[in-house]
Amino acid sequence: MNIIVSSVLLLFLSALLAPLFKSRQRLLINASFLLAAIASLLGAAGGIWVVGAGITSKLILPVGLPDLPFHLRLDPLAGFFITVICLLSLFVSLYSIGYVKGYLGKRPVTSLVVFYGLFLAGMLMVVLADDALFFLVSWEVMAAASYFLVMFEDELIENRRAAFLYMIVAHVGAIAILLSFGIMAGLTTGFESFSGYTFDAMRQAEFPLQWATAAFLLAFFGFAAKAGVVPLHVWLPEAHPVAPSNVSALMSGVMLKTAIYGIVRVSFDLLGGFPWWWGAIVLIFGLISAVMGVLYALMQHDLKRLLAYHSVENIGIILIGIGLSMIFTSYNMPLLAALALIAGLYHTMNHALFKGLLFMGAGAVLHATHERNMEEMGGLIHRMPWTAALFLVGCVSISALPPFNGFVSEWLTFQAFLLSPALPGPLLKLLIPLGAALLALTGALAAACFVKAFGVTFLGHWRGSRNPRVQEAGPTMRLGMILAALMCLFLGILPTAIIEWMDILTEQLVGDKIGTTAGAFGWMWLTPIASERASYSGSTVFLGILAVVAVVYLLLHVKPSAIHRVPIWDCGFAKINQRMQYNAASFSMPIRRIFGFLFNIKEQVKLTPRGVHPAFPMRLNYYLRIRDRFWGWLYKPVVETSFRLSRRVGRLQQGRIQAYLIYSFITIIVLLVFSR
Repeated sequence: MNIIVSSVLLLFLSALLAPLFKSRQRLLINASFLLAAIASLLGAAGGIWVVGAGITSKLILPVGLPDLPFHLRLDPLAGFFITVICLLSLFVSLYSIGYVKGYLGKRPVTSLVVFYGLFLAGMLMVVLADDALFFLVSWEVMAAASYFLVMFEDELIENRRAAFLYMIVAHVGAIAILLSFGIMAGLTTGFESFSGYTFDAMRQAEFPLQWATAAFLLAFFGFAAKAGVVPLHVWLPEAHPVAPSNVSALMSGVMLKTAIYGIVRVSFDLLGGFPWWWGAIVLIFGLISAVMGVLYALMQHDLKRLLAYHSVENIGIILIGIGLSMIFTSYNMPLLAALALIAGLYHTMNHALFKGLLFMGAGAVLHATHERNMEEMGGLIHRMPWTAALFLVGCVSISALPPFNGFVSEWLTFQAFLLSPALPGPLLKLLIPLGAALLALTGALAAACFVKAFGVTFLGHWRGSRNPRVQEAGPTMRLGMILAALMCLFLGILPTAIIEWMDILTEQLVGDKIGTTAGAFGWMWLTPIASERASYSGSTVFLGILAVVAVVYLLLHVKPSAIHRVPIWDCGFAKINQRMQYNAASFSMPIRRIFGFLFNIKEQVKLTPRGVHPAFPMRLNYYLRIRDRFWGWLYKPVVETSFRLSRRVGRLQQGRIQAYLIYSFITIIVLLVFSR
């Protein structure tokens, strides 16, 4: 506990000291982000220690409201999420030293540094909180800090709109969480005192099913809004792309995981027992988010927006594991519940690392080219070889391909589907195989999406109208990406060691663990239930891939004549240029034709006079606009209704003191009437 609290205090210190160095921006960047990296390293060490040793410790801080002190609790579940948060924040803080220097001479970065430290501290406090009051205070610190980080470049109207939308959705979700805690706290003490606001009191209470269901649904709605679960996802592809890329990496990689933490904490810890259909709700929303998220991502041309939609997809995959675990727990299948929960939590860590790596790679590209539109990129592998190689590691990981970490967690999720026996009820008999099929579809579409993202961005030739002087990312930026890539590889080839470390989580939450069977054949083989049913060896796959690469290299490069370079086949047309390459729109066209009914698509072709040559009198212009249908279905009517009501209420502002006195008089009369 002392180590983690010291980490939080260091982050607050980095935020508080930043204004003192506002006149020395370069020193401010170096000192603040280095201090954040040290704090993150301490936090990661403390989290790993807590989970490995199965420690639970508590602390009461004599601050807050009178007779309502702040309660802190550090248990294995909190330790796991602290490890995830601090690992990525360590890599991103090192990366930020080089990335944020790109703003020098353009704008002051003091506010970015201040809110960066507060943001990290807020996330750690959310995980440490052991009462409703401290949880919500920490939640607001995290939300407010991230709001100002999204709006860092506030001269752009899109940034202000994205930050405003994010803040609205965040506060709607926070209200739902507050109501959920209010129900649990009130039922704990019979609505007679405030002592039920602590999580310990909620753990010891027994809630009637109808009230427990109300608390669960409110909590799930509130945390789903923060996590970007469909249809509450509309803020995410707006806010993540416009934030600085180091902030995008943290928001997508770990801020969304605080919502996953909240769902697991409330469902498995505070409420305890639950009916099967709670898990079915989580599973269904997870499946919808996974499929819709990857389809939305496939349609994007903006690299950071594409990555943001993939966060929706991966949050869906995590919820699939959690939902399956809840279903198995309700039917008293603790081993399968442990497998599904391990799959969801393992993917939580995996997504934090490979999504952080991808956003850092996208930030390096943006830093070098000042361009987010993939249609204006191409050929960057020749100018940014380090970034291209590391971005490729992230692409392979998120596509769930061995030997990297994304494959392990999705493979475990498939095992939870495929190893499950026939569950009672027609809905579950339909949902389980349908879920496995949709997860397979999601994996295939994700692989296609990152073939597009990497190919259009890094391969071929430069497509843009201007040809900027592109330089490779600096050493600290490369260091942050290299460490994240190595962790992706480590989690992919040594999953047995990580699962044995995580086993205490499932033992405490669902009453069983899979570490004994998972490591029955040593560290090389992962056997989640039994070796006769399924097994996987990430290290063997890794060595096999290395052997194939080595053989191919020897065959092609030992003899200089083994590789023949010839001009590209031009179909008899000798005027080929870079504009004739495949681009993002053409790559996604087949998927757009199949799933176009899910989107609001406006496709238009216009002919305009060219007048350059009689043989080519017209110029063809192609326009494509793809919008999210959920915005038109759900959010636009609410926004329009709110503005309409606001305009009508605004008529009450007469600007005359007589009118305001009449309003006050009427209010007093109404209060007197109802006071009887």
